Amino acid sequence: MSEDPLKSLSDMASEAHARIQAAHEHINPVVEVRQGMRNSGIPADVMTIDCLRTRRRITLILHDEQPGVVLYQFITIEKEVGDEFQQLALADMSTDKLFAWIEEYFG
Repeated sequence: MSEDPLKSLSDMASEAHARIQAAHEHINPVVEVRQGMRNSGIPADVMTIDCLRTRRRITLILHDEQPGVVLYQFITIEKEVGDEFQQLALADMSTDKLFAWIEEYFG
């Protein structure tokens, strides 16, 4: 895994995205890295994976104060991110896990 957790997570998301598009034409996820939290003074990077067809979103957060941990939440595009996040060690995150989440939640 690279030194940059955001790059690692982005690479996994890109690969999962390509695999989803090859396997499921009806799922066309939109992956975006958002800088809004950093711009607001919160030391965290945010990645969203959206499905426009189902209006569902997977939010992933890498917070500087929790190195090595991915915070994540399954919500809808319309819903604001809540306070209830699940946690996963970054070392346990994988392209396969993201693929499964996208396939199950957006499918």
